[in-house]
Amino acid sequence: MIIFDHVSKVYPNGVKGLSDVSLSIEQGEFVGIIGLSGAGKSTLIRSINKMHNITAGTLTVDGTDVGSLKGKELRKFRRKIGMIFQSFNLVTRTTVIKNVLTSFVPDMPFWRVLLGVFPKEMKVKALEALDNMGILEKAYTRCDQLSGGQQQRVALARTLAQNPAIILADEPVAALDPVTARQVMDDFRKINREMNISVLINIHHVDLALEYVDRIIGIKAGRIVYDGPASKINDAILSEIYGGDLDAVGSSEDLLKKE
Repeated sequence: MIIFDHVSKVYPNGVKGLSDVSLSIEQGEFVGIIGLSGAGKSTLIRSINKMHNITAGTLTVDGTDVGSLKGKELRKFRRKIGMIFQSFNLVTRTTVIKNVLTSFVPDMPFWRVLLGVFPKEMKVKALEALDNMGILEKAYTRCDQLSGGQQQRVALARTLAQNPAIILADEPVAALDPVTARQVMDDFRKINREMNISVLINIHHVDLALEYVDRIIGIKAGRIVYDGPASKINDAILSEIYGGDLDAVGSSEDLLKKE
């Protein structure tokens, strides 16, 4: 379980990222986080794995006080939390399987890392993760030869290989076309339902959020202004989250207009 207890985050320049946030997320939930750019969506999820330090309150994950973690303890803690980015964060000039195998590097002796020698069991786990994402046939293809959707699936496979309890996704479909975006959202839903992995996803495209996630957290200026079922979202709630600027509510159709 993830528990935010009166959590705030103030950046060194004085900008408030989060303001007195209190909420809890049970294991196995599929949560969409929506709001204007700069509202605090990324700050919220990146505080869970301590990519951002909170400045007030308490944040715990499965009973562990995240704020107290550092060094080896923090690295061990992060092994159970996968992170997916908009930019995929792949080494594009090498093969798919080598990218997935990098998820095991923190658990390997230095000499194996130096020589790039991975045990057979790690290679099997990497291939299984690719198979789960339906991209096994691309295992020995260079990542720069893949489409954006395929690269995001490689990133998901890399995360699955580390056997996480939680996946944090920061605008994972923002760079994808509408069809591919839905395919990737299908992957997130499959992971959530079949593996009971908690998925927290920051998403600009509200229509996709409402279609796929079970729970919506709406953030406005660092504060939670809505926290409830996706099925209960209406125009009045969206107006509250987006400050009446419903033109800022993204849809997957916006992606078509960019092409």
